[in-house]
Order: sequence, then C-alpha cells, then structure tokens
Amino acid sequence: MTDPIVVVGIGADGWDGLSPSARREIEAADVVMGSGRQLALIPESPAVRVAWPSPLVPALPGLFEQHHGRRVCVLASGDPMFHGIGVTLVDLLGADRVRVIPHPSSATLACARLGWAAHDTPVVSLVNRPVDTLVPALGDRTRLLVLSRDEHTPAAVAELLTERGFGPSRLTVLGELGGPDESRLDGTASAWSHEPGPRLNVIAIDCRAESGALRLTRLPGLPDAAFTGDGQMTKHEVRALTLCALAPAAGEVLWDVGGGSGTIAIEWMRTHPLCRAVTFERSAARVDQITSNAAALGVPSLAVFGDAPVAFGDVPADLSAPDAIFVGGGVTQDGLLDDCWSRLRVGGRMVANAVTAESEALLLQWFSHCGGQLRKFQVYRGEPLGGFTAWRPQLPVAQWSVTKQSKGVVA
Repeated sequence: MTDPIVVVGIGADGWDGLSPSARREIEAADVVMGSGRQLALIPESPAVRVAWPSPLVPALPGLFEQHHGRRVCVLASGDPMFHGIGVTLVDLLGADRVRVIPHPSSATLACARLGWAAHDTPVVSLVNRPVDTLVPALGDRTRLLVLSRDEHTPAAVAELLTERGFGPSRLTVLGELGGPDESRLDGTASAWSHEPGPRLNVIAIDCRAESGALRLTRLPGLPDAAFTGDGQMTKHEVRALTLCALAPAAGEVLWDVGGGSGTIAIEWMRTHPLCRAVTFERSAARVDQITSNAAALGVPSLAVFGDAPVAFGDVPADLSAPDAIFVGGGVTQDGLLDDCWSRLRVGGRMVANAVTAESEALLLQWFSHCGGQLRKFQVYRGEPLGGFTAWRPQLPVAQWSVTKQSKGVVA
C-alpha cells in the first residue's frame, strides 16, 4: 500500500491560515501539486512542485502514475470537497486513496461575513456552468450564494437578474475571502455599475422580484407562457400530472421522446439540480425552441437529440440507462414503445400520453400486457362568452404509467 494522496484546503490567507496538521503534511510531502496561485502561498521546501496543466482532469492519471511511490500533497481552494478537486480525486482514485484536510469554504466564509445561516443558504456554482443555471434558484425574498467563474460573473449575474424581473435584488460581492486583500461591493442588480474586482469572488443575492414578474417555482406545472415556440407542448395542467407520474428524484435521468417545446424535460430538470434529461425531436425548428426554452428556464445542459428511436444510439453512456421515459409524441410509430421499453432500466417508470383514438388503443394494449395505471384527464378552462364565462374543454388526454419489473420485452 502506498501512502494516500493528501489534499489540503488552503484559503486566501495562505500559510498563516493553515492548521498545524495541514502544514506538517505539506512539509512532509515529496511532491506538492496545485495551481500556480496556490503553490505561491506556501514557503519553499525540497518538495517537487507541480503546477496543474490545462486541461486538468485528463492529465491526472498520468501525473499520479509519474509520481507513484512518493508522498503527494495536493493543494485545493478552501474545502476540497465543496465544488473542489477533492471530489474529482475521490472519483478517480477512490475514497480510501485520498485523505482530505479541509479549510473553511468560500460559502462558509461568506455566510460568516453576512450573518446568514449557512445551513439555510443555497449555493449555485457558475464556475464551469452558464449564468442561466442560476434561474431555477431565484425566488422572491430568498437568499443564495453564487460561486463565480471570474471577475466578470457579478455583472453577468446582475444583468440576468434584471432581465428576469429581479432587478431590485441586493447583491454583495465578496472578494479574496479570508485574505489580506478581502473586499466587498454592494448594490442592486438593476443599478450595478461596479468595475470588475477580484477574480476570486462569491456573490450573495438577496432576491427581490419586481411587481408582476412571472413566478416560476421548481414545482411541476409552470405557466404555458413561460415557454416559447409553436405551441406544441404538454399544457400545464396535464404537464403537472405527467411530472407527478414520472416522479423525478435527485440524480435520475429522463428520456423525453417527442420533445415539442421541451416542457417535460425542462420541468424534470428544474425539480432538482442533479436531475438530468435527454429529449428527442425530429423537427429542427423545434430543436431550436427546446434549446431556447432550456436556457431561458435555467437548464441549459438539457441534451437534445434527433428523431426517435434512430437517435437512441447517439446518447452518451452516462445518460443511456434512463430512470424514466416519457412518450409524448409518436406513440403509434411502429416499434417506438418497444424500443423505449427495452432501453428503460428495471425499476424505471414509463409514462405515455395519448390524444387520438389510435394512440389510446395502443396504450390500452400495453396496459393489458404490463399493468400499471391507465387514466384519462379532461380539463376545462373558464373563458369569456359574451358578458358571461363559459367552460371551454381542452383535448382529453389518456395516460398510461407503469414501473418496469423485469428485462422482458412485451410480446
């Protein structure tokens, strides 16, 4: 057994802020790895210093093989297990090969400066993600922290908040937390005019929505007006019922077959930051509208593929065993349900909606073979009729939902 890789969290206060045990690990190392900025924070020693190459992750196996048998210490910013290199190393080497000595995270330090309860404050990382990723976390009178990519992130966040009806929100940008050059900038999103500050910063947002701003929660059933496109979508009442049948949980993967406007996949991903989705759509114009809606509603990582089932083989391995499949279009396409069923993992859920007599009849056949639940929804909406209000019926929707119990294919 070789010594484990020791990962030491280090803050902007550098060597002075390290515990005695963290210092001992750095001093005893044969090899110290980290960014150039982190390596500059520790005193000179006989250890070999290795600055991270770019791109980093593909190079890691070779780096550790090169220094096999030596005592290796890795420097990380703050808490290595909080959006840090520690997570990457555990995934690569295993938890038994990595020992972590954490430092207070930037989020912990930010909450300490602001007097916010850390356990009640959500954190959204924009370090390697588009700024649109922030959207699902926004809500009137909520507080959250944003981990910035660089010094330009605060202005991008202020612009996003203003565009999405959260212009009155209070922003506090905390730079170089814990270090001798720690800084603070305050303002509102709509009036943000500060020049870019430190590259290392955390943004605290005290959200305030403008009067009349569209209210978008993580719960299923967003208003139809939240989506743009040609109107090809599962309407919000049926969408809410469909998402409940699909039953998303953190970390699960959905395949949305017949994406239309992307409503089901988008709402699936909004329920939890770890939920992922793939949608299939044959129309190029609708692919564009799905991509646009996904970005606007804060899930820009939604993967969009072409015509089902031909495009099933294009899905990358980490998304190829769906926990749930929704079929909202093409139910009567020859062999489509069979292909979906064969891809669904055992224990996964399949939900299919039908609005035509032919597709409804097919769902009845599958129900007779596989069981599950068969429902029919009829929604009426009150609309003006002269000086009165009348009930206008929407198209009835038949829905079949089932949990796959075995690997068998329906005959």
